[in-house]
Amino acid sequence: MTLELIEEVAQWALITAAVYFIFAAYTQQTRPSWKEPLEKRRWALLAALAFAVGAVQVAAEVLGGESRPIDKSILLFIHSHAPRSFQGFFHAVTMSGSWATIVPLAAAVTMAFLLSRHRFEALLIVSSVVSAAVIVYVVKSLVGRERPVLWVTDLYWGSSFPSGHTLVVTAMSTALVLCLRRIWPAVHALPLFTAVTWILLVALSRLVLGVHWPTDVLAAVCLGAFLPLAISVVFELIATKAPVLQTPLRKMDGKQSPN
Repeated sequence: MTLELIEEVAQWALITAAVYFIFAAYTQQTRPSWKEPLEKRRWALLAALAFAVGAVQVAAEVLGGESRPIDKSILLFIHSHAPRSFQGFFHAVTMSGSWATIVPLAAAVTMAFLLSRHRFEALLIVSSVVSAAVIVYVVKSLVGRERPVLWVTDLYWGSSFPSGHTLVVTAMSTALVLCLRRIWPAVHALPLFTAVTWILLVALSRLVLGVHWPTDVLAAVCLGAFLPLAISVVFELIATKAPVLQTPLRKMDGKQSPN
């Protein structure tokens, strides 16, 4: 088991590196104008590729049926060790990832960014949440994986793969971290910690409640993180030719603005 995990991680790292260098070589030859913005967003691009490769690897295992034994073992282990008194807490955590919470939150954050004239950030939040919703609907429809039936659980619509709650929360929180880091580069530890905590709790809640397999939430985290990272890189490329996406007053008395 340990050896297989090491092999999969090594394969994931090699594929990610290979794709990154191929893409970098291609853009340098065919899109030299992209060099500067891509250098600026190098780590975001690398992270986006890593999450994309991870999502593909997990999806391949799910579609091939290879993940079922380990999925079942992990889910039963969590069920046998999770205190029953925590069920209410995890139900509340799951609700924080529902559309009843995400839509008003995304709308409020977007409006706040627009009012403060941060158009790039507002568009990143909206596009991340909307694209996450589309991905959830499309992939669930295509894969059609059955939900766990290892014990009595609440009923949820759609197939099991991927976890919609986890994917949308990951996309929303990742986008928000990118936005805050872009506006206030010095303040990133607290937003990052909060985002990771929220993602992990929502992902865990789906397992504790028994409505998703572990690979459902793992793929959801990868896809949810990939979307805002990839979108932010694309927006950075567009922003070089579209001033409307740039935060106004970039320069004030010869000094760079915080954004």
